[in-house]
Amino acid sequence: MGPWHFVGRADELRRIVASATSGDRRGLILSGTAGIGKTRLLREAVGVLPAERYAVWRATASIAVAGLPFGGLAQVLPGDQPAGVSPAGLLRWAVDALHRQAAGRPMVLAIDDAHLLDPSSAALVYLAARDAHATVLGTLRSGEQVPLPVRALWTDDLVDHDELTPLSAVDTRALLTEMLGGPVDTASADRLWRLSAGNPLLLRELVIAASAGDELTRLYGVWRWTGEFDLAPRLTDLIDARIGDLSDDVREVIELVAFGEPIGLSLLIEAAGEAPVEIAEERGLIRVAASDRRHHVRLAHPLYGEVVRQRCPVTRAMRLKARLATLVEGAGNRRRDDLLRVAEWRLDSGTATDPGLLLQAGAQAFGRFNMHLGARLARAALDIGGGFDAADLLAAILMFMDRSEEALPVLESVRDEIDSDQRRSRWLVVRGLVSYWGLGRESAVDEIAEEAATVDDPGFRARVRSFEAIMRLHRLETATGCRLSQSIVDSPVAPPSARGLAQCVLAHAHAARGQLDASARITDQVQADAVRWRAEMPYLQLALELARGTRLAIAGDLSGIDAIVADEFADLADAGDFRLGSGYLSVVRAQAARLRGRTAEALRGSLQACAVLAGSRVFAGLAHAERAHAAALLGDADEAKAAMADSDQTHRPGMAVLYPWREQARAWVAACGGDLEQAIRGLVALVERLRGDGFAAHEALVLHDLVRLGCATLPIEWPAGASQAQTVADRLAELATVVDGPLVALMARHGAAAGDGAELLAVADAFAARGLLLFAADAAAMAVVRLRDTGADRAEASARLGDLLARCDALRTPALRAARPALTERERQIARLAAAGVASKQIADQLFLSTRTIENHLQRVYGKLGVTSRSELAHALRVLPEQ
Repeated sequence: MGPWHFVGRADELRRIVASATSGDRRGLILSGTAGIGKTRLLREAVGVLPAERYAVWRATASIAVAGLPFGGLAQVLPGDQPAGVSPAGLLRWAVDALHRQAAGRPMVLAIDDAHLLDPSSAALVYLAARDAHATVLGTLRSGEQVPLPVRALWTDDLVDHDELTPLSAVDTRALLTEMLGGPVDTASADRLWRLSAGNPLLLRELVIAASAGDELTRLYGVWRWTGEFDLAPRLTDLIDARIGDLSDDVREVIELVAFGEPIGLSLLIEAAGEAPVEIAEERGLIRVAASDRRHHVRLAHPLYGEVVRQRCPVTRAMRLKARLATLVEGAGNRRRDDLLRVAEWRLDSGTATDPGLLLQAGAQAFGRFNMHLGARLARAALDIGGGFDAADLLAAILMFMDRSEEALPVLESVRDEIDSDQRRSRWLVVRGLVSYWGLGRESAVDEIAEEAATVDDPGFRARVRSFEAIMRLHRLETATGCRLSQSIVDSPVAPPSARGLAQCVLAHAHAARGQLDASARITDQVQADAVRWRAEMPYLQLALELARGTRLAIAGDLSGIDAIVADEFADLADAGDFRLGSGYLSVVRAQAARLRGRTAEALRGSLQACAVLAGSRVFAGLAHAERAHAAALLGDADEAKAAMADSDQTHRPGMAVLYPWREQARAWVAACGGDLEQAIRGLVALVERLRGDGFAAHEALVLHDLVRLGCATLPIEWPAGASQAQTVADRLAELATVVDGPLVALMARHGAAAGDGAELLAVADAFAARGLLLFAADAAAMAVVRLRDTGADRAEASARLGDLLARCDALRTPALRAARPALTERERQIARLAAAGVASKQIADQLFLSTRTIENHLQRVYGKLGVTSRSELAHALRVLPEQ
């Protein structure tokens, strides 16, 4: 792996540069741990300082020359050091030499690893810091002894001194993208960030180790890490150097913490003794943190645990885990995670004999969407006699791990143990999950409807019926699904899980129909009742997120989308490899990015969703459709077409309820390919279908697509017996009275304003105020075209469009293409020079043309762009596509 471009640390970079260039010219020393990125940051900062304005002297101190006078600055001082001169005389010579080399320019002295400077060099750095014409920048390694002159830099208030913090999760993700040459999925990036603790050097070593072990895979351009690897010798040597030699008792402390973190301080002392624990803390190997009047112990760095766990012999690891389980059990399993941890330790140590413990822990792991651990515990419980309950849990987890073929035999193995309505309802529900969503068998709907009648107890029967209801919704039997759901919600004996699932069906249907307020009230109620259904049916959360995500995307509620993709479920789904959950939320993120005009971000997010959902077809068709939509808006016709083909291939009829999003994307793919007629025909057909299904909110979005394609006045011929033909704008105005919320009313205003340039600009402002920059840009582009066609002054509209596009990624919609005038290559060249402030005479000299020719070109440019002067050119040029 070669060197990478500098990413992240934008604030720190600006601060270092400002230290050298601002009026007070105050220096800056940064401390940090090894590998935190101090050297690279300093190098990047001084690299942007222009040599013609600043005399920049760079030096790296080294222990190899720490005993030589001025050895640390040998790289910047002349080689003709005078002989027989006193130390003070040498200092004066060195200062004078630097000034001579600076030739009157302000000096910037950049010292890497300044803690290794020899005394003479340290003294010179101090003197330079006192010089009004010099600035000292430097780095130190935290925890090292610092020469007194260097320490005096900040104690005498000559420079600022700060600690360089680890990389943030966002910067780590950007660095991983740079290292690997492509985006990394969110869960993998977060795991690598936590494991490296934001240290770029350790992150690089982790990536190298994962790559060497073929644990990094790339799908749809997105890198994904399995979470397993063998640490490379270079990395283990680095960690060994930090840990140092350990006595047997201290090593046991480190091993106990490695397998048990976080572990209570009192338990650790009980297990290993007080003195070794104190030594481990003093040496910086463990951290003790207070939480709720308790003290918990973790290793000082996550990689310490990786090294210790990989090097611990199997038999000792099993003994340590059994001991940890016994200790925590003896303390009474006080913490929330204790049951899960004890069960896992028992399983790993070969001491698991209680299927009830494993089953209870497996259900808890599933409830936290830790799929792999849940499956391990459930299977172990089944193997030691867990019976029906273990099989029921294992089959459900296997379905959500995209292993439904394995789930059916597990269910069949306990068919004979169905001896109650409770068990029958549970068995039917899980088999329905596996058959319908896991294996794509549409017949599962009729099967579950028929077999629900064999459950006599009305409460348990409601549980089965709730699954029939959501299957029917997904199969577009919306009326039947809603009728079933309402009967369950109205039933006083329906359990919380059945009621919650039925409510999600109603919430989804309400959202599609435009009853957004009712949909929001229902999903809020389901979320409020989560404590009542989560233990029994954790995957109900997925139905809740689908209903919420559908409503928020329809409403254009970007802050609401931001909230759901940042809540606890998103974190748990990513961390636990709950792919259906994390994949769907990636789609929702991509939808929000697209509406914000961040089409490149939308494409990256949808590609991540496609990669995560590659083994499952529940939401894969939707993910590829969003990928196609984003690619079409970026103008990448080949990618858009390929993505739409992937959507068609991976979509299942059992998820027919998602068709509005897919067909919208198909129309934009056609538009991107230059076939506007096909796009318009597809959207009109989709409007008619949505009206027939009663999906008024989706219909409004599609009608607005037609407005954006310039079809506001297009008549829509409804089927025989329906109301008279309407235009797109008329129908939008009608739906504005039906669909809740302000968005459809704004879309209807857009449709009505199609011939009014000033009103279109006002509509663009209103969309922009809601963060919907994609719609705002199209409205502003339409304003530019309308004003151009009527001969009105369009400079303000062009400037407004330019400002909007500056806030978006590259957008390529038909409205924008119509608003962007075609300039010749020569006109574009002259316009950019003029916008940069270059005089016509200078442009003429540069291009070997006459001044009159330049002025003639500019007049043509003004006419095409709708501006009257050079001062307006910069804004107007923003609307032009890059060439």
